[in-house]
Amino acid sequence: MNFTQLKSKTSLFLTMSLINWDMNVIGGNRMAVFQYEVFAKVVEYKTFYQAAQALNVTPSAVSHSITQFENELGFPLFIRNRTGVTLTPDGETVYPIVQSILNTESRLRQVADSIQGVNSGSIRIGGFSSVCINWLPPIIRSFRKKYPNIEISIVQGTFREIDEMVQQGKIDIGFSALPVASNLMVAPLINDPIYCVAPLNFTPQDKKHVTTDDIGNRHFILQKIDYEGGTKKALDRYNVTPNSISYSIDDQSILAMVASNLGLGILPELALQKITDDVQVFPFSESFHRTVCLVTNKVQAEAPSTQRMIQEIDQYLAKAYGDQYLASLPSK
Repeated sequence: MNFTQLKSKTSLFLTMSLINWDMNVIGGNRMAVFQYEVFAKVVEYKTFYQAAQALNVTPSAVSHSITQFENELGFPLFIRNRTGVTLTPDGETVYPIVQSILNTESRLRQVADSIQGVNSGSIRIGGFSSVCINWLPPIIRSFRKKYPNIEISIVQGTFREIDEMVQQGKIDIGFSALPVASNLMVAPLINDPIYCVAPLNFTPQDKKHVTTDDIGNRHFILQKIDYEGGTKKALDRYNVTPNSISYSIDDQSILAMVASNLGLGILPELALQKITDDVQVFPFSESFHRTVCLVTNKVQAEAPSTQRMIQEIDQYLAKAYGDQYLASLPSK
């Protein structure tokens, strides 16, 4: 059997499973859904033991569920080893379909609750560090006052990781930056200006802007995820070579290293909201920016809890940024 035939067979089987799952849910039997939940948790945690803890069941129950699922499919989903498990190529094909089934089940429950006038459900949000620090706390605080019964979980990652998690259905909403390579629903939010962060003993020649002459052979410190888009354009424009760049784990570490006179930093405005007094911020002689955006997929965008969160994000950004806010987000 070639790959195309295997993929076709897998899709057909899972389509039939989805039909059976619909009938099981209507009949009150959630065994099929539980099987999918176990599979998704093992993928997430990469061990049966940690997946069992997350699901509040025994490791043997997880092992039995996975074995039963593999027997029903007719091929192994995981490679077992001493440290845990990894997906087989066939498992990687199955996983996004199973995740889609789980997301559909969650959406169904939310719609049913909404029809009955109950605001419940869950929302999974992904974001990069400066969004998690500056935007999400006030957004979530306001959201919880309105919808206390909707569970919220936060995941932090790089732009690429956020895009992939939205694409795979692991999260419902993601904050990322253009360009977004995946086939996702994308809404630009703000153009986030990029600045040069310098120690206190640094002074540009014109005392206002950083130019090529100011940079010279100086060392730059930045996050690896920022070495793209507007940040890369700025570094290229001022002839900063890769050998002159060091990478740090987060925005606050960059500020601390710059304050210690270990180099110049390059950060967008959103990362400078909680800046300390031991560094200086200067614009470059030419303006650069990154475009922060919101990403979701078509299925999750229809979930009531996702729609409510999108509306909350829209209201917050419209108030915080005024005319700088690029567009109102779609919501129902």
